[in-house]
Amino acid sequence: MPTVTFILPDGSKKTYDAYEGETLLSLAHRSDPDLLEGACEGSLACSTCHVIVEKDFYDTVEETNPISDEENDMLDLAFGLTETSRLGCQVKVTKEIDGLCVRIPSSTRNISVDKK
Repeated sequence: MPTVTFILPDGSKKTYDAYEGETLLSLAHRSDPDLLEGACEGSLACSTCHVIVEKDFYDTVEETNPISDEENDMLDLAFGLTETSRLGCQVKVTKEIDGLCVRIPSSTRNISVDKK
């Protein structure tokens, strides 16, 4: 069973066993519902599940989970965007990324449109 480590804004780490094929967002919600926001519940309509993939893992994550144009557009809205930023709802756990470490930014940007 692959493992994923989430590095919290305070520097502490939480490591969880993941199921192959589940997203980082679903892993986070299953393991600790307060770990990662995910306001749109993984529908690629926000950037609140933004994570920063540790550089050692980024190329492998990109090979197994290529970034889509839609994800790239949503990342433009993310707080603290970096070159290794991804949305947790779009990164599926695979055996190739066993031991993955991702950093959770210190804040999220949740932009919603009030339709009245």
